[in-house]
Amino acid sequence: MTDHAIEIQGLQKTYAATGRAPAKEALQGINLNIPRGSIFGLLGPNGAGKSTLINILAGLVNKSAGSVKIWGFDQDINPRQSRAAIGIMPQEPNLDPFFTPRGSLDVQAGLYGVPKSQRRTDAILDLIGLSDKAEAYARSLSGGMRRRLLLGKALVHDPQILVLDEPTAGVDIQLRNLLWDNVRDLNRQGKTIILTTHYLEEAEAMCDEIAIINHGALVVRDTTANLLGTLDQKTLVITPNQPAKLPPMPDGVQSQARADGTMSFTYKSSLTPAEAILSHVQNAGIAIKDVTSEQPDLEDVFLSLTATR
Repeated sequence: MTDHAIEIQGLQKTYAATGRAPAKEALQGINLNIPRGSIFGLLGPNGAGKSTLINILAGLVNKSAGSVKIWGFDQDINPRQSRAAIGIMPQEPNLDPFFTPRGSLDVQAGLYGVPKSQRRTDAILDLIGLSDKAEAYARSLSGGMRRRLLLGKALVHDPQILVLDEPTAGVDIQLRNLLWDNVRDLNRQGKTIILTTHYLEEAEAMCDEIAIINHGALVVRDTTANLLGTLDQKTLVITPNQPAKLPPMPDGVQSQARADGTMSFTYKSSLTPAEAILSHVQNAGIAIKDVTSEQPDLEDVFLSLTATR
């Protein structure tokens, strides 16, 4: 066994031409290893290939080339073991409206061959906060409850790896916090979590490492901290003692007067030291009341890596 929960080598997927639609290369030779026990972010714009990659991991889409190992099991050699090692929480609800949460979990466990004596239905219902709705028909559940039930279905066979595809899309802040509390608990129990999300602040807060995919290719993979450190751009925000006009700045510094009376100066730290900006402000006769610095966030990194590719 390796230290990797998932090992992907040379993964390609080309969808054949259909009707007027030409053939589409969805994945272009992805190489990606995901460490065991991590919370790993898989990010990319719409159409980047994330869903195709997840569906290949789930065994729902056949790859065109390459190899995939899940928890050490090669999909081509040990398909049953590799599929049993992973649980998928899909983006779109796929619940039978006439099943109760308890019934849905029991049926899902049966599909994975979990004996009745080993099923953890009550524990899962408690984990996802649906114990009081255990016997209610799925059609009567709110959207947030249905998303929690999808998480429960992904856990019935106690997989080592859990893939969450846009798990908090369209849910309120309270439910989002509940879902992430659950995810952190599962990770502390040793489960590897793979997360796709459009909420970049969520990935920034949750993920140990992040891979960004664009146009079917792996753009970058690194720790969240390292990715945030790749941008050389910083912003200095100065609050003057009294209202003042923006002073002239050196080339390469973008200045802006904000509605709250502060002045922002965006610059590349490798070219312009912060002291130079402060000197220009003071030389313009502006008394400084306060100074703060704004660091780039994951959205800035994401846009810089995908905008021109």
